[in-house]
Amino acid sequence: MTRTAAREMAVRLCYGLSENPRDPEEALDEFFDSEYYATLSKEDELYESEPDEHQTEYIRRLVKGSADHGAELDGYIEKYTVGWKFSRISRTALAVIRIAMYEVLYMPDEVPPRAAINEAVELAKKYEEPETVPFVNGVLGSFFRGEVSEK
Repeated sequence: MTRTAAREMAVRLCYGLSENPRDPEEALDEFFDSEYYATLSKEDELYESEPDEHQTEYIRRLVKGSADHGAELDGYIEKYTVGWKFSRISRTALAVIRIAMYEVLYMPDEVPPRAAINEAVELAKKYEEPETVPFVNGVLGSFFRGEVSEK
């Protein structure tokens, strides 16, 4: 399994938590239960191979971290979404943006910030309407320039 696939799983889990709020650890434990995961592999090719220990830790860290820092990340999203109300942003786009921001802020030694942003844009292309992709790119680019590259 690639890091890209692991990131995509994390985005899906974050989206699921936004739809059905609950304890992230509980959701992750359920997700990684062997029997449950086996049912997913029958429904979606993303889940055909089980993540190894390193990938599982990466997914857990993204999901738990973006949940733990949700208020902070949402504050950055609101700051850099000029002309958009937070409530207008789709839950999928929010999950993609939150994961990328978390990686940029809290995992820069593991994931280069530009790679995290590029991966987020690619996920937006996969899951969002075409007009949303430049929005995601713009928010993350402005965030990077305003919060990271100046420091």
